[in-house]
Amino acid sequence: MVGVVLVALTVGHLALGGWMLIDPGSFFREIGPFGVRNDHYTRDAGTFTFALGVGFGLAARWPGWRLGIAGYALMQYTFHAINHLVDIGKARPRSAGPLDFASLAVTAGLLGWLVARIARDRRAERW
Repeated sequence: MVGVVLVALTVGHLALGGWMLIDPGSFFREIGPFGVRNDHYTRDAGTFTFALGVGFGLAARWPGWRLGIAGYALMQYTFHAINHLVDIGKARPRSAGPLDFASLAVTAGLLGWLVARIARDRRAERW
């Protein structure tokens, strides 16, 4: 199950990061309508998102990478969700704020499960 989740995270992050890099304007309009549009910063965020997708792919292939990549992603998504919670009323349209926060919080929850599962599997391998 861990491998399947990592592959899904790989595909999702490569697609999302690729979108941010290739067409930051449409990403801003459709997903990130907070504040003033800044294509440079959207592409900057895209590089992090794309790199995380590559990391998930490496972790799917090499189990030794799994805890580090999943742990980093859990922290990033938790902090990202908190940031969206703080700015929840600043999105346009207003419905985007709660939807973005919810999607980030759910992903953080999935990553929390993933970290726990990877850690449990590692402990079981040692015994």
